[in-house]
Amino acid sequence: MSMFDSMNISASGLTAQRLRMDVISENIANINTTRTAQGGPYKRRTVLFQEINEQDPFSKNFNEAVKRGIGGTVKGSGVRVSKIVDDNSPGPLMYDPSHPDADEDGYVRMPNVDIVEEMVNMISASRSYEANITAINSTKAMLTKTMELGR
Repeated sequence: MSMFDSMNISASGLTAQRLRMDVISENIANINTTRTAQGGPYKRRTVLFQEINEQDPFSKNFNEAVKRGIGGTVKGSGVRVSKIVDDNSPGPLMYDPSHPDADEDGYVRMPNVDIVEEMVNMISASRSYEANITAINSTKAMLTKTMELGR
């Protein structure tokens, strides 16, 4: 393991958690959206992560770039977003006969976004992001101390 592997791993975590926070923010912003371009209410979206490994085409290209750049290799660790999926569970029904999207009985299908769940997910993503920043700062401090020893 080279001295930059831990930074690369933490950087991949930062990127993944940032995208996760963006998707959660989109969910919260659309909590009352009853009509989308696809038709129907907004569907909650979720981010799926995948470990970066040597067999992954993205990892192979990344390793080649690292080899050209600094002469090292990545051991196939880190995380990336594999895909963003829609949650197809039905949202709650709300009785509002005056709403333009109400059915013939006066009910409106609301998005399947639960604000409490989204806030818990946002806190989790934020804490994971902070942990990766702490890991990068610790690695930087260790590298700095190592370089000071060589003086």
